[in-house]
Amino acid sequence: MQIKQLLNEWAGSARHDEPVTRTTLDLPLEEAARLLALQEMYPGRTREQLLLDLLTSALDELEAALPYVPGEKIISEDDYGDPIYEDVGPTPRFLALTRKYREQLQQQANAQPAGEAEPTR
Repeated sequence: MQIKQLLNEWAGSARHDEPVTRTTLDLPLEEAARLLALQEMYPGRTREQLLLDLLTSALDELEAALPYVPGEKIISEDDYGDPIYEDVGPTPRFLALTRKYREQLQQQANAQPAGEAEPTR
C-alpha cells in the first residue's frame, strides 16, 4: 500500500483486527511526536495501528525496490516469446525468509493459550 493510500484509509473507519505478534519499539522523540500528531489528526486510529500501517507500507516499498538479478535458468517466456530468467537477487530470499518466519510465528501463536501473545523483540 502506498503512503498516499494510507491517508485515504486513515480518514475512513478504523482498521480491522488481525492476528498479531507483540513487539516493543523505542522511538526517538521526533518520531514519537510525529506519530502523536498523526494520531490526533486521525482519531479513528491507535498509535499501534498507525505504526503497523506505516511499517507495512515501508516493507511493501522495500520489497518492490529489491533489485531483480537475472539468473541463467529460463523460467518462462513473456508475451513476445522472449525468455524470462529466474531472479537470483535478494527478492526470492526475502520472500522465502518471510514465509519461514510467518510459519514459525503461526506455530507459536497456535501453541499459546488464547489471549497470551509472546513478546518479540
